[in-house]
Amino acid sequence: FFFFNDTATTEIYTEQIVGSVRCVQETGYQRRVHGETGVSKKAMNIMNSFVNDIFERIALEASKLVRYSKKRTLSSREIQTAVKLLLPGELAKHAISEGTKAVTKFTSG
Repeated sequence: FFFFNDTATTEIYTEQIVGSVRCVQETGYQRRVHGETGVSKKAMNIMNSFVNDIFERIALEASKLVRYSKKRTLSSREIQTAVKLLLPGELAKHAISEGTKAVTKFTSG
C-alpha cells in the first residue's frame, strides 16, 4: 500500500516510475524484442513525458479518491478507479488487466 500525505510523496513515486522508464531504455529491451527497429532519443523523450503525465494524473486522481473516502491508504482499488475515470473504455480495461497481472506477479514472486 502507498501512503499519500502530500504532493511531495507523489513526486517521490513519480521519480521511481521515471527511473523505471529510463531503465527500460538503457537495458536495450527494445533492441532484444524488435531487432533492427530503433527509437530515436526524441521519440523516447516524448514517450517518457507521456508516461510521466499519465502517471501523475492517475496518482493525483487516486489520492483525491482516498481523501474523499477519508482513508489514509492508497490501495489498488483507488488506482483502478482513477484509471477508469481517466482512460477511455477499452484502454482502461486493458490497463486494469495489465496492472492486475503485474501486481499478482509482484506479490506472488
